Amino acid sequence: MLRGMRKASSNWLGKTIMAVVMGVLIISFGIWGIADIFRGFGQSTVAKVGSTEISLNEFRQIYTDRLQQISRQFGRPLTPDQARAFGLDRQVLQQTIAEAALDEEARRIGLGQSDEQIRQLIMNDPNFKGVGGNFDPNRFQAMIRNFGYTEQRYVAEQRKVSLRRQLTGTIGAGLEPSKTLIDVLTRFQNEQRSIDFVKLDAAQAGTIDAPSPEALAAYFEDHKVQFRAPEYRKIAFVVISPEEIGKWSDVSDEDAKKVFEQRKDRLGTPEKRQIHQIVFPNAADAQAARERLVGGMSFEDLGKERGLTASDVDLGLVTKSSLDPAVGDVAFSLPAGEISQPIQGRLGTSIVKVDKIEPGVEANYASLAGDIKREIATERAHVKVADLRDKMEDERGGGSSVIDAAQKLGLTAVTIDAVDRSGRGPNGQPVANIPQGLDVVSQAFNTDVGVDNDSISFKGGYVWYDVLAITPSRDRNLDEVRDQVEARWRQDQIAARLKTKATEMVQKLEQGGKLADEAAALGLKIETATGFKRDDTPAGVPAAVVAAAFRTAKDGVGQTAVTGGSEVIVFRVTDIVDPALDVTSDAAKKLKDSLARSLTEEQVASHVNKLETDIGTTINQAAFAQVTGANQ
Repeated sequence: MLRGMRKASSNWLGKTIMAVVMGVLIISFGIWGIADIFRGFGQSTVAKVGSTEISLNEFRQIYTDRLQQISRQFGRPLTPDQARAFGLDRQVLQQTIAEAALDEEARRIGLGQSDEQIRQLIMNDPNFKGVGGNFDPNRFQAMIRNFGYTEQRYVAEQRKVSLRRQLTGTIGAGLEPSKTLIDVLTRFQNEQRSIDFVKLDAAQAGTIDAPSPEALAAYFEDHKVQFRAPEYRKIAFVVISPEEIGKWSDVSDEDAKKVFEQRKDRLGTPEKRQIHQIVFPNAADAQAARERLVGGMSFEDLGKERGLTASDVDLGLVTKSSLDPAVGDVAFSLPAGEISQPIQGRLGTSIVKVDKIEPGVEANYASLAGDIKREIATERAHVKVADLRDKMEDERGGGSSVIDAAQKLGLTAVTIDAVDRSGRGPNGQPVANIPQGLDVVSQAFNTDVGVDNDSISFKGGYVWYDVLAITPSRDRNLDEVRDQVEARWRQDQIAARLKTKATEMVQKLEQGGKLADEAAALGLKIETATGFKRDDTPAGVPAAVVAAAFRTAKDGVGQTAVTGGSEVIVFRVTDIVDPALDVTSDAAKKLKDSLARSLTEEQVASHVNKLETDIGTTINQAAFAQVTGANQ
């Protein structure tokens, strides 16, 4: 099925449409929240803002796309439970409502955007430019069609986003952080500390004998949940994407050369000339001036007489197309150093002189063939993807499974016999045949066997999937995981012993002992990290130790367990450097800009929250829970 704006919000086209402003709002709204209460109303509506309704299907698509986007950033699927734990469900709802509130406000105050401004925005979008760097109407049409848009719809969405930018851009205008705030944060960010430290590892834990059967059984009973077998699902999916279909080597030279010939003039580098030019009100003045120039007077001196600066007279290196057509024809026919006869142009009568000529470079097919073929292949692939998508949807609508539909269309379906929520198989290793970035696992865990699921957007294409079977989570018995249990028991024993040793060392240091003496007694090497800041990662110093050092006073000592407790670092803070504020430094200026953006975000969030209250916002709690899985 053709997807709307929300389907594209996790890819480049969506980013173009939704813009950076809406991206930062999602954070701010998480702080300010929505003041309105939840109410139940139409079952097919998740929320209503003024006269704008956000349908259940629309919000489901927005929420699904956002989960996929975050999962790709994490490098692993994000489950609905994890998403709710992060508050993502609420944030996405708040962002969607905020956009609707801004749209309502733009309509209320009569804010508008001209057709010409929208046209320029689209034509300047680099995503719609062809090989020569110019706007390509065919590329534009192919791309928006692939994402389910008509030109009219795409333009309308661009207009809405542009109006939102106008509103949010004026809300925080003029906000500036105080000098005190900049000073405090500068000191916080740039404070430097130095430490001496030692590392206690398994060698200092001593020999740990194997546990008795009784001890191991008792440990297993106390930690049984850690060894529980996860729920597994058997899934099948098929991928249709331009990356799979479009192979640039399949494009013939004949086809590529046709495109090359059509764009040849735009693909080469045009000739440029450095030109001096003076414009006169009439031909008589121009002719008299030319005689003086031929007699040895310079263009610069003549320009000064006429009140012109050097930059007014010297046009620099220009192309023929950048000049008045009549002037360009003459200027680009003159040899270097020659002064033209008077030229009648659109703005008056000109005299020009050519000082330097940079020959143009004619486009070469051999050097551009690869780019042209890739572009042609991509456009063809998008068309093929759209065709296969429609056929796949027809097969699915007729009741075919993913595997059956793929076979009918000559596609290859992938079947995974067992995968858990984290994307791992029963052997504990990541499943290998899921393409990187494809969030099919978390989607599969949010549905059931026999459900006809919506397709997933993926790399400009689509993925269809079925859940074929579910193996419920269960408790394992000790015999199944004996080796794992014993390894975990041993790790806990090591961690406990190291913590005891580290605590004893810290107590001695606090009573006046020297780190060198304690290190020598245990055969440890003292290491040093100097001049690091809170966000630094000194070599050999874990982030947890850096954080602990900034919680410790000068000459104070501390301990921090790292790598799951199998290593403990004991440290002493040897120096603290408190920096002075230099308001003229680049760092201070960047901090000021960052704070200004944060203040603007808060101001925008507060304004939008007020808009939502004034306009009237209602949320269907049942529909919201249905989409986010909170009622499962």
